[in-house]
Amino acid sequence: MVGNVEKRCVEIGEYIKSTGATVRTAAAVFGVSKSTVHIDVTKRLQEIDRLLYNDVKKVLDINKSQRHIRGGLATKEKYSRNKKQHIGGS
Repeated sequence: MVGNVEKRCVEIGEYIKSTGATVRTAAAVFGVSKSTVHIDVTKRLQEIDRLLYNDVKKVLDINKSQRHIRGGLATKEKYSRNKKQHIGGS
């Protein structure tokens, strides 16, 4: 069981490192919760593979710094869709 957790941590870490994926995206790809991904790559990975942990931390820091931008774009898109539906439905 422990080996599987370690393997998952490394696989998720490698995925985030190579794709720049967010925690949410990695969780969807690996079929686990966002909390599991976060714990795997911020706590467990640090003890398993320090170099990979450092690389993943850089990606997560970038993602965190851009989070407000992605959120704003998602909100803009949502209201744009709602406006088009309202205009088209009238």
